[in-house]
Amino acid sequence: MENVKIAAEKVQVFYGETHAIKDVSIDIRARTVTAFIGPSGCGKSTFLRCLNRMNDTIDICRVEGRIAIDNEDIYDPKVDPVQLRAKVGMVFQKPNPFPKSIYDNIAYGPRIHGLVRRKSELDDIVASSLQKAGLWEEVKDRLDSPGTGLSGGQQQRLCIARAIAVSPEVILMDEPCSALDPIATAKVEELIDELRENYTIVIVTHSMQQAARVSQRTAFFHLGNLVEVGDTQDIFTNPVDKRTQDYITGRFG
Repeated sequence: MENVKIAAEKVQVFYGETHAIKDVSIDIRARTVTAFIGPSGCGKSTFLRCLNRMNDTIDICRVEGRIAIDNEDIYDPKVDPVQLRAKVGMVFQKPNPFPKSIYDNIAYGPRIHGLVRRKSELDDIVASSLQKAGLWEEVKDRLDSPGTGLSGGQQQRLCIARAIAVSPEVILMDEPCSALDPIATAKVEELIDELRENYTIVIVTHSMQQAARVSQRTAFFHLGNLVEVGDTQDIFTNPVDKRTQDYITGRFG
């Protein structure tokens, strides 16, 4: 199989007695945008959160099976979840900048991970992260003003810049545009397309149009099961499973 970045095998997720993810196996390719689609509550965000162990923060949550990034089991007791989350960045549904300056939002990660020794190095990371997130021109003259003062779309790009600042290999995005207007959404989608040259991206989206626009691979989830996964074009034009077809043609979901 060509350049697999993340390999999940027989992943099960339980919240207490509830079986939220059932026997999911999927290979996620490097430097590709993979979209997770499916009706609300079908498990796509739960599964996404397995990929950087965000579910560890929920007491009643139990994850079984194997998830490997570059052939390393991320649930191995030797793996430090904090280091893992530097390698696997996350962007959430609602933009959540820290209540700090634009500069400090970006500088925070490199500082706590000890990636820089000098202020000049930090300045470079802040500038390049904002450039990669398509935000530099809009904010370069007000890096000291609070990140929370930006518009929603700018805040989301700030959060993407913040994720990029620690040089991750994978970026997870959980419905990153659902709180944004169409213009801001278009900018984030354009950005996703540029970022895939350097990062492996997994995006959960409730918008099939968005999945069709930004992803090369699409995985369809239903009731905690991974129904099918394939090239985005194939999933949308020629799905194998009737449930996928019904969802895509709007019969349910």
